Amino acid sequence: MLADPVAAADQRQVAAANLRTFMRLPVAQRSSIILMDVLGYSLQEVGGITDFTIPAVKAALHRGRARLRELAQEPDDLPPPMLADAERARLAAYVDRFNARDFDAVRDMLADDVKLELVNKMRLKGREVNTYFGRYGEQQSWQFAAGFVDRQPAILVRTSDELPARPAYFILLQWAGAAVAGIRDFRHARYAVEGAEMVEID
Repeated sequence: MLADPVAAADQRQVAAANLRTFMRLPVAQRSSIILMDVLGYSLQEVGGITDFTIPAVKAALHRGRARLRELAQEPDDLPPPMLADAERARLAAYVDRFNARDFDAVRDMLADDVKLELVNKMRLKGREVNTYFGRYGEQQSWQFAAGFVDRQPAILVRTSDELPARPAYFILLQWAGAAVAGIRDFRHARYAVEGAEMVEID
């Protein structure tokens, strides 16, 4: 049999990756790569262990290997992530209104066709998203902060009264100009914080 040079290169990349690099991958990608490329399990075995379908394992392997190649090109000492003044002010305004539980003001920041994904729970669009904020109104002690998750602008959510605690989960926002066009809330997918690089904006 002829060796696959691409597969061999992927294996060398995996072997060279350190634990910190692996922990920057999403859970599905990380587990699939470790099980297959490090421990030598077959696609079927990886699917059985992770409870993923074979197509899902293949997709996780493809994306995870590509991400490892990207991470290998990054310098060891990256500058801290930054936001332009306008972006920072926009995110801070959203967070401040959320902390004040002023959800009417938050809704005013939403695009008419805003899309919401409450990961592992539901998807809403447009006016349906208005119902999403009711649950947060019930959590008066929770605190929200602007920050970065794996260098992406995010809202860090702390559910403990013992602040500063490590964020329990995070919310990603997608903007269209000055309006929020997309919300990905990981409240029901808190495993996503495992290995995530989270930095709060001062």
